[in-house]
Amino acid sequence: MTGHQARIGSAGGGPVRRPGGQQGERRLLRRRVGHADLGAVRDVRRALRELLDASPHAGATDVAELLTSELVTNALVHTEHGAVVTATVDEDGLRVEVRDFVAALPTPHAPSDGDGTHGRGLLLVEALADAWGVCEHGMGKVVWFELGAGATPPY
Repeated sequence: MTGHQARIGSAGGGPVRRPGGQQGERRLLRRRVGHADLGAVRDVRRALRELLDASPHAGATDVAELLTSELVTNALVHTEHGAVVTATVDEDGLRVEVRDFVAALPTPHAPSDGDGTHGRGLLLVEALADAWGVCEHGMGKVVWFELGAGATPPY
């Protein structure tokens, strides 16, 4: 996919088999955003809201939008190659991954007085997400967070 094209739908074509025989539908959003295209952050938020509105987790939309905005903005400001955003929602919760193409791993840090409004994104993710993390991924990394019951790091 290129530009601002989004794909929202069932991942894997339908129900997902859960441990213990439970079934549920998983919905997916995937979007590629171009380098320095900060307007894409608004478009990703809108698509995420649409994804969550049709789920049992619509109450988490504001937090999900905030955290996604922070991760996408970080990827666009601190890299030169754009990013790929993937959000998956099912009855257990929401998982958002932002993949960029720079290997340097971010770490949350307390911003100094001279930072203005910069440097707080990962602190927000750390404070508001049920789980979050960073993992190396090929030629780059994935920064992810989860909202919902049973959020556990998969990596």
